[in-house]
Amino acid sequence: MKFSIYQVDAFAENVFSGNPAAVIPLEHWIDEDIMQKIAMENNLSETAFIVKEDEVYQIRWFTPENEVDLCGHATLASAYVIKNFIEPHIAEIQFRTQRAGMLKASAKEGVYTLDFPARIPDPCTAPAGLLKSLGTAIAVEILKSRDYFVVLPDEEAVKNIEPDFILMQQLDSFGVIVTAKGQSADVVSRCFYPSAGINEDPVTGSAHCNIVPYWSEKLGKTKLQCKQLSKRGGTLECELSGDRVLLSGKCVLFLQGEIDI
Repeated sequence: MKFSIYQVDAFAENVFSGNPAAVIPLEHWIDEDIMQKIAMENNLSETAFIVKEDEVYQIRWFTPENEVDLCGHATLASAYVIKNFIEPHIAEIQFRTQRAGMLKASAKEGVYTLDFPARIPDPCTAPAGLLKSLGTAIAVEILKSRDYFVVLPDEEAVKNIEPDFILMQQLDSFGVIVTAKGQSADVVSRCFYPSAGINEDPVTGSAHCNIVPYWSEKLGKTKLQCKQLSKRGGTLECELSGDRVLLSGKCVLFLQGEIDI
């Protein structure tokens, strides 16, 4: 079997920044075990597989360890691949997912915008190991949706987090988001997913389905510039539109090749 593969830096204006994702267009679905092994071999935070059916693209996302329910940067990368290599005249791309409903992506002058569901985190009681796994005793608020959502006092506190990933793997959630009102942007964050084989994700679109509705209410505005303070870093232009979150950014192609199995 041979498949085309594209590696794209998403939410990035230059190569070696943003979040790298692999995108693999398929004519039809292949065995799930093979997709998981390809993702493991790629060893990127996400590998997206897409199959066009009628006018809609089916999409699935895999970390090196497992399949996930929603991924922003690999969807942005998939929209880039579709627009630049498959259907250059397409105006709006519709993605059908197994667990996140219908998603949309559009492109205008090199900027790609995702239309994702808002996921408002709910207040929760923090498990004993949560703050210890983050190396901090100070949290303004602790909430949860798919991930634990920890609000810290300021941008500096987010920068200074030094996680214990072994301890974090024992938590009863997919991952941990830490966030604060920013100085360099409206909102800053960092995101950790050690149970999925990703200690720190460089730029996390799905996390902003939580971040945007939370901070939109706190800051009293629907348009937010959000910055993820990972080593690679990334900036997202975000907007809350009813029960949807719009995430915009650019993409850069790193490689184009072929998988031979």
